[in-house]
Amino acid sequence: MRPDRIIVGSDDERATAVLRELYAPFQRNHERLMLMGVRSAELTKYAANAMLATRISFMNELANLAEAIGADIEEVRRGIGSDARIGTHFLYPGAGFGGSCFPKDVKALIHTAESAGRSLRVVAAVEQANEAQKHVLGDKIRARFGQDLKGCRFAIWGLAFKPNTDDMREAASLTLIEDLLAAGAEIRAYDPVAKPQINGVVLAESALDAVQGCDALAIATEWAEFRSPDFAALKQRLKAPAIFDGRNLYDPAMVRALGFEYFPIGRKP
Repeated sequence: MRPDRIIVGSDDERATAVLRELYAPFQRNHERLMLMGVRSAELTKYAANAMLATRISFMNELANLAEAIGADIEEVRRGIGSDARIGTHFLYPGAGFGGSCFPKDVKALIHTAESAGRSLRVVAAVEQANEAQKHVLGDKIRARFGQDLKGCRFAIWGLAFKPNTDDMREAASLTLIEDLLAAGAEIRAYDPVAKPQINGVVLAESALDAVQGCDALAIATEWAEFRSPDFAALKQRLKAPAIFDGRNLYDPAMVRALGFEYFPIGRKP
């Protein structure tokens, strides 16, 4: 409804005129419509999403490096984001991107290049980095509780690939669930909207219900209701007060001062 730009790929004058009329109500303040060839418009669409995906994977890899060398990715993010040439958008590290657009368009761009006899090494690395990042939470949990998780039960907050949707396509939570189940763990999960039926996963009615009797909590989606939980009630319900935060929702010092073990992405240990 409020687009930054309206890109139209067309080589037909009548179609172009119809689209200008169609989109006129959405660009009353200034001209946003950009007319280009069909091939250029298609490539622009793929390239835009691939660029954003690249920023996410870049930050995720930097976050993993920050952990390894004792830096704080949140400080790094603010530092590089203050550069006007870089900006602050899509510089948030996490447990990997999903959804219906970024994974599909990255794959489509790679396939298009291969079909044209070209290779997109940077874009291919973005896809590889994202698939690896989806295993980070599971790796952190196994590092803390052991490779064999039989007898352990974990709560997962958030199943959708992002907040304010029930879309589960390519969601990071699915990889986490797969990793934990493969290690023998039991899972209780809660999402405000997404209610998928997943073998081996018990769906809870609320966030606090999900953590009851669990060994630890993993956060896979940054829903607003997860940002300010009742930490006292959370600690009371967890067997081991440990939080594996795949979206860096909390201040590490504050959470640890409340008596939790806290495992975010790219923050100081």
